[in-house]
Amino acid sequence: MAEMIRVGMADYKICRPPQKISTLGLGSCLGVILYDESSGICGMAHVMLPDSTRIPSQKNNRFKFMDTCLLDMYDELTNKLRIPPTKLRAKIAGGAKMFAHRSTNSMLNVGEQNVTKAKEMLSAWRIPIRAEDTGNRYGRTITFDPSNFELHIKTVGVGESII
Repeated sequence: MAEMIRVGMADYKICRPPQKISTLGLGSCLGVILYDESSGICGMAHVMLPDSTRIPSQKNNRFKFMDTCLLDMYDELTNKLRIPPTKLRAKIAGGAKMFAHRSTNSMLNVGEQNVTKAKEMLSAWRIPIRAEDTGNRYGRTITFDPSNFELHIKTVGVGESII
């Protein structure tokens, strides 16, 4: 059986086939997978918040924020592992509206902000998003298999899907 790489909250990891990579409990957090179809090398991030500049006292964990975590993962894939940026593809999942269901305050909708920030960054890097399962009001657990590029999504009370 293939080794499973576990990505914790506010973290990212790199994986390659035959390994698989997984993260649990994506509520408003967003799971971002960047992968290269030719080598199978991929990275998965479990990001909590969209922008490190909004909470300056929290800069001690770069992986907590979309702007710094994705930059670090992108840098490792393109510079350290030498994957050409034009070969990278993305899949995203999570970004649920967990806290704003009774409020009109958009600042409480962290999930939507995470999705928006990830899409802005991926667009700037010209990385196409091949599939996404974002929003709604439920959490997700995801597993990515870099041997076939399938993202398996489990949701409590909703079921399972593959994108």
